[in-house]
Amino acid sequence: MGRPEIAAWKPDVSGVVEVLHARFTDHAYPAHTHDAWTLLLVDDGAITYDLERHHHGALRPAVTVLPPHVPHDGRAATPDGFRKRVVYLDTSVLGEDLVGAAVDRPGLPDPVLRRRVHQLHGVLEHAGEELEAESRLALVADRVRAHLLRRAGEPPPRGVPGLAARLRDLLDERVRDGLALDEAAALLHAHPAHLVRAFTAEFGIPPHRYLTGRRLDAARRLLLAGQRPAEVATEVGFYDQSHLTRHFARLLGTSPARYARSR
Repeated sequence: MGRPEIAAWKPDVSGVVEVLHARFTDHAYPAHTHDAWTLLLVDDGAITYDLERHHHGALRPAVTVLPPHVPHDGRAATPDGFRKRVVYLDTSVLGEDLVGAAVDRPGLPDPVLRRRVHQLHGVLEHAGEELEAESRLALVADRVRAHLLRRAGEPPPRGVPGLAARLRDLLDERVRDGLALDEAAALLHAHPAHLVRAFTAEFGIPPHRYLTGRRLDAARRLLLAGQRPAEVATEVGFYDQSHLTRHFARLLGTSPARYARSR
């Protein structure tokens, strides 16, 4: 029997119960249930499964959505096994009113949704990226909800004048401490996904990228004033020095320490 490869963790992101990355060759899941929604990506191979006594297959192009409290099993469809990524979402993100629709149609062959779930997994691997994770999660949940309610082809709602600017003002006030997307949505009386779309449409970048840019601006000034990168990182709102370094190198192509020495 092939030994499974498993990585699992609980990100500090509201609504995300668990993340699981796994590679199985001959393991078969017995019938079981979860108390959370399961969003499954198959990266290699294929999976066959029964959901409430109906047979289904999970393939690479699709996102498989398994509802909470509904029995399902799972097994490799080929001798080579499968590799998968799963994010488990709380019922506060996707409501239990969608369970029946997910039972009827658990496979969603939507390239945009698959790309967004893939991007969500990427950001959930790093600490300190909560706003980006929340933003990406909001867009994922909104698209899944639209599919299950058969609204995927509807035009987006009309924008609220000034909404993006008000969110930018909030982000400017919280550069160091950050701002949770749910809190921003409550303060601005807007749905989280609509808030992300409105900001991106208005300013050309999503809210998390704007906030990161503001933090990097502050970091550059402090570095040139002689502060050490480790001190700068926490002072401007990054999780730690490696968090600062990752974003700094992505923007400027160099490390904070080298940037500071250049002065």
